[in-house]
Amino acid sequence: MNTFMNKNRKIVVTGISIGVLSKNGDDYISLTDIAKSKNPEFPAEVIKNWLRTRFTIEFVGLWEQINNPHFKLVEFDQFKNESGINSFVLSPEKWIRTTNAIGLRSKSGRYGGGTFAHKDIAFEFASWISAEFKLYLIKEFQRLKNEEKHRLETGWDVKRQLTKINYRIHTDAIKTHLIPQEVTKNKKDLIYANEADVLNMALFGQTAKEWRDTHKGKEGNIRDYTDVLQLVVLANLESLNATFIDQGLPQSKRLMALNQIAITQMKALVGNPSLKHLE
Repeated sequence: MNTFMNKNRKIVVTGISIGVLSKNGDDYISLTDIAKSKNPEFPAEVIKNWLRTRFTIEFVGLWEQINNPHFKLVEFDQFKNESGINSFVLSPEKWIRTTNAIGLRSKSGRYGGGTFAHKDIAFEFASWISAEFKLYLIKEFQRLKNEEKHRLETGWDVKRQLTKINYRIHTDAIKTHLIPQEVTKNKKDLIYANEADVLNMALFGQTAKEWRDTHKGKEGNIRDYTDVLQLVVLANLESLNATFIDQGLPQSKRLMALNQIAITQMKALVGNPSLKHLE
């Protein structure tokens, strides 16, 4: 199963937005986005044309042999022998499915979907597009990695950790007090989502669905677009909501109380110099 662990990041190369995803610590760059620089209407055809050449098959096949112990060599040799024939056509999906390749990944979805490749392969594809494009791609990718390294070194990831600190407390309280015994998993999920929206309403004034409806085309959810002050308050609200649940307060009263607390805390935190280093 092709599952990417990190959310989509973007770099811009010669005016084209290119997605970058991570899986098991490796970065994968969108070939679909790169191909749009050559044919914005049919980028998939550009990738197929590149993939069907003997040089490309030999390159990605060698990459797989070095990095993938489960790569199917017999099937790879068959593709290599067929390459060069005018009738030979190869799609990324067929390559992945037939050879058990990991260097190319297919990601579904209307936004951010398409074919992704390990950065080693993506840079090779960019060379095929143009040498100039490859150089700009490498430059922007390195800038992204430098920024990520800087954020980690300066504690930027604390913003997300703040909400995770109280997550277990929050969900345990919901499980203990709001979820009946023997309830189905689907109903559990509904209750958790409902409680998450209590916090969303208290802090943002809208539910997750309302935010998605007014931000069509954006990936992620409302909490992915919060600033550091909101994340600090959100972490506090999660802990307080767990306490209110333990006390047996009905949801309507908890929402009103959490909303007033959110307003008070945001007013107190705005301009607080101790939070500047997290921004």
